[in-house]
Amino acid sequence: MNSGQVIDIFRATSALLEGHFVYTSGRHGSQFLQASRVLQFPNYTEKLCKAIAEKWTGDNIELVVGPATGGIILAYETARHLDCRAVFTEKDEDGRTMSLRRGFKLQPRTNVLVVEDIVTTGGSVKKTIDHLLERGARIAGVSVLIDRSGGEVNFQCAYKPLAHLALRSYDPSECPGCADGIPLSDPDDLIL
Repeated sequence: MNSGQVIDIFRATSALLEGHFVYTSGRHGSQFLQASRVLQFPNYTEKLCKAIAEKWTGDNIELVVGPATGGIILAYETARHLDCRAVFTEKDEDGRTMSLRRGFKLQPRTNVLVVEDIVTTGGSVKKTIDHLLERGARIAGVSVLIDRSGGEVNFQCAYKPLAHLALRSYDPSECPGCADGIPLSDPDDLIL
């Protein structure tokens, strides 16, 4: 599966939104990726996760880990294709770290693949990797559906995204949408 095919799936499921958005960073942009809209369709999820799994064939992946919430479904379905176990990390009470909870076990030197839906800064993935390394895991690498970091993210391990998509963002004081008086859109309110 190539980058264009991944983007086509996002378009087909109305997961690539157009409008005027505020990103988590506080910056503004005219496009928004809502991966959950793709993952509600098992047929697309299966195809995407099979494509991720194919990138890691022969790497002896023993466990697939996804940061909650975007990586949970991806971890499960990718692990199914790799014939291994899947778990997820969650934010700790302090909100600054990610960890395995709910009784998930991790043996030292387990060969782990970390998966995520969209990466911009890679914060959740990095926190997940830090936790797994502290627990003695071996990180085989990271895969994501779409990397929108513009080549900026670095996980210090093998990194194999399915697609890259540069979404321009602006400081609110320089935002074309604001200058044109376009109201801000809430991606959860856009029903397509």
